[in-house]
Amino acid sequence: MAFILGEDRKQINLLPYILDDYVSEDNPVRVIDAYVDSLNLEDLGFVIYSGNSAGQKPYSRQDLLKLYIYILLYE
Repeated sequence: MAFILGEDRKQINLLPYILDDYVSEDNPVRVIDAYVDSLNLEDLGFVIYSGNSAGQKPYSRQDLLKLYIYILLYE
């Protein structure tokens, strides 16, 4: 295995520290984010990943629903 070098301590950061800085305040994706966060997904029948069930993907159900809604609206 090759040796992994860390970042240079003197390197100036060119990109924002958080992904939220890439999305404008008036972007419609923020509405989707707020809407899905307000839902109780367990009441709607979504199963929460426990890590014990074989074949269950370790993705957040909220994140997958946000992605699905975004694709439906902006396809």
